[in-house]
Amino acid sequence: MHFQHASDIWRDFPGLAPGAIFAAGLTGDVSADEQVARFGELAAKRLATASEGELPEVQAWRRAFSAMGLKPTQYRCASESLLRRFRKEGALPRLHPLIDLCNAVSLAYAIPVAVFDVSRISGYVEVRRAAGDETYLTFAGGTEHPPPGEVIFADADGRAHARRWTNRQSGHSAVRDTTTDVLIVAEALHDTAGKDVESLTAALAAELSALWPVTPRSALLTPAEPRFTFTT
Repeated sequence: MHFQHASDIWRDFPGLAPGAIFAAGLTGDVSADEQVARFGELAAKRLATASEGELPEVQAWRRAFSAMGLKPTQYRCASESLLRRFRKEGALPRLHPLIDLCNAVSLAYAIPVAVFDVSRISGYVEVRRAAGDETYLTFAGGTEHPPPGEVIFADADGRAHARRWTNRQSGHSAVRDTTTDVLIVAEALHDTAGKDVESLTAALAAELSALWPVTPRSALLTPAEPRFTFTT
């Protein structure tokens, strides 16, 4: 199995800096409270001096959403949505220790972090524009078909695992209590995206190893090396 971006995504968004992590053997019976608090404090310090919409990480995604024909204040990138809720409520709902950790890291770096249950993926995951015949399962159980041209995370069966470039993740491959193997993807577009995604990926991999008896594999992707093979 592998993860990659389509060539036209690299062409149209030359500032893209993605990082990917694969981890196997996770469980839902650990506590990520300390990590969540620590990364939350970092996010709170940033939000004390600027709103989420003023952060360069978020502004870059707003420009990308505008380029995709989406209203950036109607369709917010995943990290902006988390930061917005965190600023208003002071905390995020607890869902699963892995999701709680990834959400906290996303808050601290203001960079979207998506997590997929590998057992629910067919063949590969590719960030590409939809053809229009892909299927997307909502968390409520409904089925949607992303319109042609929308940027989605698609697998070999034509299933969309996220819509609008992770603005909406599918309920099909979301982490649940039975999840053990995951693909984690972080993507950024701002001026210092490369070094920030590298820092985020390293930090998250270290936290995974601290919380679970796992050895994560990770990669930073580029147009020259766009594919991350995470299992065979």
